[in-house]
Amino acid sequence: MLGVGSRWTLVESRRTKTLFLRRALEELRIECATVMLSRLEDLLEIEEHIGSYSGFTSRATLPLAPTLALASPLVRPGGFAFLWKGSKREAEMAADLEWGRDWDFDGLLGIGDGSTTVARFKRK
Repeated sequence: MLGVGSRWTLVESRRTKTLFLRRALEELRIECATVMLSRLEDLLEIEEHIGSYSGFTSRATLPLAPTLALASPLVRPGGFAFLWKGSKREAEMAADLEWGRDWDFDGLLGIGDGSTTVARFKRK
């Protein structure tokens, strides 16, 4: 598939969800993805993860600015972050402009006909 990458690292902080994801990957014979039981913050402590990702996605986590701040060291320049956001997206973007130091807003991807979108950001 074009644009989705050839390797994926799925990071989940709940053990039961990691077990489910591992089992799903196994059953579906998806070999290009691995699952880590961890928190995003903890990856920042492991040198091999710094700047090694071309993409990042997040749903239902911290507000926009702190999420992008955590992702910045992990995503290499030119990479993307895709954040699942609802109607408060614009307020979150305006409330803390620090995210703009490392990221450019790169558009919205609509989901259905509701107010939920995926906001795309490009790493500077």
